[in-house]
Amino acid sequence: MRRSDLTGLVQRQLKKLPQPFESHYGVVPLPPPEEAIALSTALPHLRAASEALGRVNTLAAELKDSFIVSRILTRREAVSSSAIEGTNSTLDELLNMEERDLEDDGQAVTEATAQVRDYTRVLETIVPQAAERGPAVFTVDLIRDLHRNIMASDSAYQDVPGVLRKNVVWIGGGGNIANSTYNPAPPADISRSLAETIDYLRCNGAQTVNQHLVTRMAISHAHFEAIHPFRDGNGRVGRLLLPLMMAAAGQPPLYLSPYIEAHKDDYYAALKAAQQRLDWALGVAFLSKAIVGTVEELVLTRDALVRLGQIWKGRQKFRAGSAALRALSILPHYPVVTTKRLMALLDVSQPVALDTTNRLVELGILKERTGYRRNRVFASPEALTVINRPFGAPPVLPGDAN
Repeated sequence: MRRSDLTGLVQRQLKKLPQPFESHYGVVPLPPPEEAIALSTALPHLRAASEALGRVNTLAAELKDSFIVSRILTRREAVSSSAIEGTNSTLDELLNMEERDLEDDGQAVTEATAQVRDYTRVLETIVPQAAERGPAVFTVDLIRDLHRNIMASDSAYQDVPGVLRKNVVWIGGGGNIANSTYNPAPPADISRSLAETIDYLRCNGAQTVNQHLVTRMAISHAHFEAIHPFRDGNGRVGRLLLPLMMAAAGQPPLYLSPYIEAHKDDYYAALKAAQQRLDWALGVAFLSKAIVGTVEELVLTRDALVRLGQIWKGRQKFRAGSAALRALSILPHYPVVTTKRLMALLDVSQPVALDTTNRLVELGILKERTGYRRNRVFASPEALTVINRPFGAPPVLPGDAN
């Protein structure tokens, strides 16, 4: 880490690292600022993000759904946030695993997919708690619990999940600290610095008056990553804090990791600017663009799935109230599904669920993907094509190619 890359205020926060790295220094981050931030060129992006958040509020009120198709969005979030850190699974693998978990078929799964599943379970548990409790949800114990749960299936993790690190870490430079771009806080300073992050997240100062929610998200995320309180998994925990902050502020949560994954270079540049130069504006601009892009993606996906449902209904006349017709509204949320799942969601018997899946297979809406006679898993390729497309790509519906 070169001193010349650090602004003067950050240089004053340098502290010698413990042995065997005593010839190097780590940065003890300044407390997150509570005053208004000079945003300069970021201000137009922040205004656009504020308008996008208003659009989401309107959509959530119209749909009476404060979590906006949360099941699929949380899973895309988990897949993308994990992929940013090199844990690579796919949405398809995750959905397939969840249905097999439901069947309890005992088949082995990859560790990467298990890690993504753990991330999803954390999101589904803690986001509603944040919406209910508000900023009081943020505690050091919460941070440790988030880490403990998302790292539970990572056999390569060298520490105890949820325990603050006692070792020196650095960012960049591969295995050589001499080539690092940033050295986070020394182990002895982690607890105090993390307590400052928590105070900021709990809005214990004037930041709620002086700063927009998006600004607070950018500052708290960068501050947490600057501390790097765990040996690994910091990026995933830090990105979890973003929808939690939104939910705690009474805002329908958005899941920004798919956008971040698609713009990783800009994401890392924004973090570096905040950590090295206390340039918060770059992070505010990036998160603002992430929010706008995510809302556009959300609306595009919802509209495409509505149109896909209309296409499905046009393939055959469905009896009003029939299990097959009701299943069509479930498939955007469960594009990979088992008969057992349909029984529970539709509240029907096994014979009715079997008849429903068979009918939807005949119509090309579902496809059986295991080849088994028992514990069969069905998927909707057309729904998955819409849901699982690359971020920013236009949805492709049946007939579009013609």
